[in-house]
Amino acid sequence: MTSTPTVTKSPPALIPPAGPTPCGTLPFSSIDKTVAGSGFVNLMQVFPPPSISAARKDQGAVAAVAAMRNGFARALVPYYPVAGRIASSGLAVDCTGEGIWFVEAAASCTLADVDGLDSCPLLIPGELLLPRPPPGEKLSDLILIAQATRFTCGGFAVGIRFSHAVFDGHGAAQFLTAVGELARGLKAPSVAPVWDRDAIPEAPSPLPGQLTEFRLVTQVVDISAESIARVKDEFKQAAATSTGEVCSTFDAVTAVVFKCRALALASALPDETEVRMAFAASTRHLLRGVLPTVEGYYGNCVFLACATRTGKAVREATLAEVVGAVREAKEAVPARFAGWMRGVEQYDVPPLDYSTVTLSDWSRLGFDEVDYGFGAPGTSGDVHSVGGDVPVNDEMTMMTS
Repeated sequence: MTSTPTVTKSPPALIPPAGPTPCGTLPFSSIDKTVAGSGFVNLMQVFPPPSISAARKDQGAVAAVAAMRNGFARALVPYYPVAGRIASSGLAVDCTGEGIWFVEAAASCTLADVDGLDSCPLLIPGELLLPRPPPGEKLSDLILIAQATRFTCGGFAVGIRFSHAVFDGHGAAQFLTAVGELARGLKAPSVAPVWDRDAIPEAPSPLPGQLTEFRLVTQVVDISAESIARVKDEFKQAAATSTGEVCSTFDAVTAVVFKCRALALASALPDETEVRMAFAASTRHLLRGVLPTVEGYYGNCVFLACATRTGKAVREATLAEVVGAVREAKEAVPARFAGWMRGVEQYDVPPLDYSTVTLSDWSRLGFDEVDYGFGAPGTSGDVHSVGGDVPVNDEMTMMTS
């Protein structure tokens, strides 16, 4: 299309819980508090027109959005903390039962006109596809807000902003799955939600200090299946004479990014400067026996892993050796996490500088399986605004499409 696409938004509307909910204050867990400074996570799910027509061929877009709104209202009953607000301390949820803000929007183009929202930068500014609360309501007080944008082809984009202090990625996907199930008419979510934040002991180790907010550079890189297979094969051959370990897709992708980043920094940093590859590792399995039940728990279960080497070491290493460094950082997480819970290990945050790259793996969280009645999304993943201040480090996301 020749003209610049536009998005027309309706005023934000409040969706309260569909029934009575408990009141009171629920404190965050010690893990929630470590990521509370991360603010909001931006999620975009794109539903192409074929899935709309297949799932709701007898209903229009208005009915589809109405069903989605009803799904949110019903989900906010079992997930009643989400209908509340972040307490003034920033360390708890006030269960006020107010609800979530929901925005309906219409784009002036088809999804095909904007490359299916699968390009970087987006052909529609991300902020137009993400919800904002009404004037007078602070975003930082909210837990989740949503926007459904309809395209002229019949496709949809659903933009979600959720508080990282309340959800990790797995937990947010669990909530949105429940919204979809209830929007499609199920009587109850297939997984019952569990709060139980107080079951996680307060770690004696001090929490990291308040982080400076940066505008990060987001990169989109396609790493072919053939390249991933080559890295896995190289590691398999190298490990055959030693440990016999297996290289996962995550290991391979992370190693390629780490090595390419080190090569890109070769002319900018001295050889002995440390370069870092940081990534969040799930600790959900490590909380069995700590939480009454892990199933249904939607709080944060993450611990930051970090592979650190000199730039020269990463550049000169084989990819199999870089995979080994990534695996070493992963394998250290259980002991480091247990030490942090006992207060003998710091929750170290790597320096957010030019020598650090952070990678988030969204490929198995479940966002790509959420069905609000539109069918499964064609693509789903993180959304970042482009522009602003000079960046100090890179952030990359393994996304599902």
